[in-house]
Amino acid sequence: MKIRRWFGMVALVAIVVAACSSSATTAPAASSGAAAGPLTPVKFVLQWVPQAQFAGYYAAVDQGYFKAAGLDVTIQPGGPDVNPMQVVASGGADIGTTWVPKMLASREGGTDLVDIAQIYQRSGTLEISFKSNNINSIADLKSKKVGTWLGGNEPELYADLKKAGIDPANPADVSIVKQPFDMSQMLTSQTTASEAMIYNEYAQVLEATNPATGKMYTPADINTIDFNKDGTAMLQDMVFASAKWLSTGTNAATAEKFLEATFKGWIYCRDNPDGCVQSVLKAGSKLGTSHQAWQMNEVNALIWPSPNGIGVIDPAVWAQTAQIAQTYGIIKNAPTADAYRTDLVTQALAALGSSVDTKGASFQKTTVTLQPGGN
Repeated sequence: MKIRRWFGMVALVAIVVAACSSSATTAPAASSGAAAGPLTPVKFVLQWVPQAQFAGYYAAVDQGYFKAAGLDVTIQPGGPDVNPMQVVASGGADIGTTWVPKMLASREGGTDLVDIAQIYQRSGTLEISFKSNNINSIADLKSKKVGTWLGGNEPELYADLKKAGIDPANPADVSIVKQPFDMSQMLTSQTTASEAMIYNEYAQVLEATNPATGKMYTPADINTIDFNKDGTAMLQDMVFASAKWLSTGTNAATAEKFLEATFKGWIYCRDNPDGCVQSVLKAGSKLGTSHQAWQMNEVNALIWPSPNGIGVIDPAVWAQTAQIAQTYGIIKNAPTADAYRTDLVTQALAALGSSVDTKGASFQKTTVTLQPGGN
């Protein structure tokens, strides 16, 4: 999904969140060694450009986890002109990452893609507004101008509006405004509320100057509608592959090894966020250091804690995602049972062993200070 954007807003704001706590068990040790024998090549495509949203994969490269698993992984960046589902379905990559609704739409269009690991346990999408607009709940958006990116990004918002008795298709109820991939509409008062990812656009607003005060915006200036709390959240970043590829030769075993190393990468990012920010910057991110640090902090909070272990799919949230996707036209029919599988995650978690904290129950966000323009 096109959810990673940047713009140069001059800013400075200190954000105080909860203090970071250490993991109860030992994180995977860094490894530069490779498994015996030739490495198996794997092409992995992202859904957007390099940024901390994908830090665990870059960490798995830099820390040697993929090589230790016998894999030679090439990470292919995504972008506005890259459809990771099409890339994997056509054989341009072996494995990819995207949002669950997008994969379900691709399956309905004729692909055989399968969710093999659910990395993000929570949705990162918000609808945000300046506190001066007095939007304290979704019901307060009635008769207001409400921004959304559309293009498959709107179902969480639409479901929440309908729960509040507001029909997003009825202009008399609410004025839906197509939002560009930045926060310019909100910052220039063209919308009452705007869509934002907690790890990206929300920070872009905090990096901007409040013209009324000449100081940077702070969280105290912003009201948020969290779809997780309102019960209309949908599953987002996951790992997928095609059923045909998985059933060919030893590819299923390769996918399991990929997941094992990926989980190590995300665990490393949980316990070493600064190191993972450096990995992302080295990979060519166009976002600044403090913005990436913010993103890493918030992305970690979407993954951790993982109550059943990283990568495990919650059937109830999967069903909610599918139902919302069907209600708002992303898919016409309920997905079939083979749209996801759990065996590879189960094997990967078992391979990590009990000494590795795969749940992150004690995780808490740390403190990030945003710099002007996210630098």
